[in-house]
Amino acid sequence: MLQGKRILLIVGGGIAAYKSLELVRRLRERGASVRSILTRAGGEFVTPLSLSALTEDKVYGELFSLTDEAEMGHIQLSRDADLLVVAPATADLLAKMTAGMADDLATTALLATDKAVLAAPAMNVRMWEHPATQANLATLRARGVAFVGPGEGAMACGEFGPGRMAEPAEILAAIEASFDQSKPLQGFSALVTSGPTHEPIDPVRYIANRSSGRQGHAIAEALAAAGAQTLLVSGPVTLPDPPGVEVVHVESAQEMLEACMAALPVDIAVCAAAVADWRVAGLSEQKLKKEAGRLPELTLAENPDILATLSKAEGNRPRLLIGFAAETEQVASHAAAKRQRKGCDWILANDVGPDSGTFGGSDNQITLIDEQGAEAWPKLDKQAVARRLVERIAEQLAGSARS
Repeated sequence: MLQGKRILLIVGGGIAAYKSLELVRRLRERGASVRSILTRAGGEFVTPLSLSALTEDKVYGELFSLTDEAEMGHIQLSRDADLLVVAPATADLLAKMTAGMADDLATTALLATDKAVLAAPAMNVRMWEHPATQANLATLRARGVAFVGPGEGAMACGEFGPGRMAEPAEILAAIEASFDQSKPLQGFSALVTSGPTHEPIDPVRYIANRSSGRQGHAIAEALAAAGAQTLLVSGPVTLPDPPGVEVVHVESAQEMLEACMAALPVDIAVCAAAVADWRVAGLSEQKLKKEAGRLPELTLAENPDILATLSKAEGNRPRLLIGFAAETEQVASHAAAKRQRKGCDWILANDVGPDSGTFGGSDNQITLIDEQGAEAWPKLDKQAVARRLVERIAEQLAGSARS
């Protein structure tokens, strides 16, 4: 797929810059040619000689170099590539990309290009979670910039959390996916639920869970990228709406069920939302007051079962109905029982125990359970899980069409 493709690799300034060398090697092995722009900060971590030796090409870095401009002007450099890859994409680089700055060769090339851009963010966890960075990501996604990672783990600064640059193999897979113009789900319709639900207790309090919505949103984006006409029904999250996806925002389980039923019929339904099992039966119209020595009595009622309801939708049941089983123990066996009980085709089982980091984290470890048995997947970031799931969905629907 990469044979003859031209990649312009922009290496930002971060300790993860060393991974860019491995990425170059893997790209060259697959037949791609690589030119590189090394930022001044990036040059503090990897050398021009290292990049030049691996790319077998000149390394560019200065915007006002008479020699470089004569040989390959910065406008031509930005447009001669089939894809621009920013790895590592530091918080500073992402901010400059958002603002449209052009104060060095890297940012000028990014502003001047008319080609696709793929960024692999890498930064401290607090920088990644800062509202400014998240706002920049949302803006860049809306402009069509694609992202891979970051992952979660220990960092060079000694902290732990999301912000680690994706591994070279993950970036390579994302690059290959960007060149895959096939749309295996073109003509299919898909419904995805994502995030938590908030079940009100009174006008200011609610029952909820720790779901971030990252997995469901990633699945909706991957389905749309594969050509499916995709509707996302999202509970309350802080994530931006995925590009190319129609989104309905809801609060409660009942609202989510109504939105799902209104979306039928669909070919594919993926129920990734962590729907609250219970709601308060007697919702208070006024804020419950704290009274010394007295605790409020809350009577709970069972929420509607969205997955089971979709399974029993006569005449409108999705061709492929997929649920999630978030478990803290006996993950596979509990999930297999849930598949039978709910009447869905597949269950994606995952461990959400307190030490798993799944809820709110960037990674997930899935076991896909169907009528044939269980298929354990390695631990992947949630975008990679989404891509792998969509590949399996496409294979399943293609196989059922042939039969």
